[in-house]
Amino acid sequence: MQDFRRGMFAPNVERRAEKPRASRGKGTDGPRMVSPRKILALGMATWLTAPAGALQQDDPHARIRTTVELVVVPVTVKDSSGKLVLDLHQNEFRVLEDGIEQQITLFSVDPFPLSAVILLDNNLKLKTSEQVESSLPAIAGGFSEFDEALICRFDTQVRQRGDFTSDNDRLLTQLKRMDLDKSFPGQGSGPMTAGPRINAGAGTPSVPSRTTITLTDRRDDKNIDDAVYTAGQLLQNRERGRRKIIFLVSDGRNSRSNVNSFSNTIKLLLSADISVYAIGVGGAELNLGTSVLQKYAHATGGDVFHAARRAELENLYSAVTEEARNQYTLAYVPQETDRSQDYHTIEVRARRPSLTLLARDGYYAPTKR
Repeated sequence: MQDFRRGMFAPNVERRAEKPRASRGKGTDGPRMVSPRKILALGMATWLTAPAGALQQDDPHARIRTTVELVVVPVTVKDSSGKLVLDLHQNEFRVLEDGIEQQITLFSVDPFPLSAVILLDNNLKLKTSEQVESSLPAIAGGFSEFDEALICRFDTQVRQRGDFTSDNDRLLTQLKRMDLDKSFPGQGSGPMTAGPRINAGAGTPSVPSRTTITLTDRRDDKNIDDAVYTAGQLLQNRERGRRKIIFLVSDGRNSRSNVNSFSNTIKLLLSADISVYAIGVGGAELNLGTSVLQKYAHATGGDVFHAARRAELENLYSAVTEEARNQYTLAYVPQETDRSQDYHTIEVRARRPSLTLLARDGYYAPTKR
């Protein structure tokens, strides 16, 4: 029986005449990146424009627009040993929306460039923090010249390190200079007055202020929901046609003082086509249904791993980016589902047995104008 997760929605855009652009790739030295023209075909729902003369003979300049919803579903496929499966064909996939099978109209196996927020837990136990800190330079090795990444660390606030960069040397330097705080059991925390915040700046204007809260164990003095929400805000307006991911390294200990709920954060991530790839460190509990790291990864079509030692961390960093970049891309136009609903579930299945499929739980349709 195949394991399956679920999909995403591509926003409406207006089709315009576009000057041809060259594909971005690494030639024979690495994976060929998908071309912008193919990204446009796979990554967006299009306004189809046709001369109205066919409908209105009295006005040859009039045009009529029809909205076509193209739902795009990135899918990761693994075998029983956890290795990526990259040889499936379109006819080996099935997609169901709200339980109704859909016809796959577009299919791609091309790798996509990444936009990533590297989100680092800044409130780990001493030993775990030292392991993570010493392993960080290895993260840079998983990104290509076509990817872009931004580093943040978090506890009760999110602290951004620079801006998105495609310069791997710059990213490596930032990671080498990263200094994570260390926590000691029993140490009290400082007051928390508002959140989430990016450096000295506040988060979204709609985020309310809070009453001061003091936690008794500093290891719980971190807001994962707020951190993931803020990372989502940083990613949501990045260039279309990229895989947008949150690269989360944490022990999964989440305070009860988050401004943003899990459900609100998931809505932001699904609406902006963002996936969470989490690496649990230290004593992270990754049981399905209980771990916040597991919940975010599975709901968004990402994945979750656990590392107990530095060497495991360094190996997982490249595994995360490889998995995120090398997904199947399926797309379909929804048929026979209730379009008045805001949220739609998606299930992706494979006809080949003994495979695990990871995709988003669903998508939020755009608000009708």
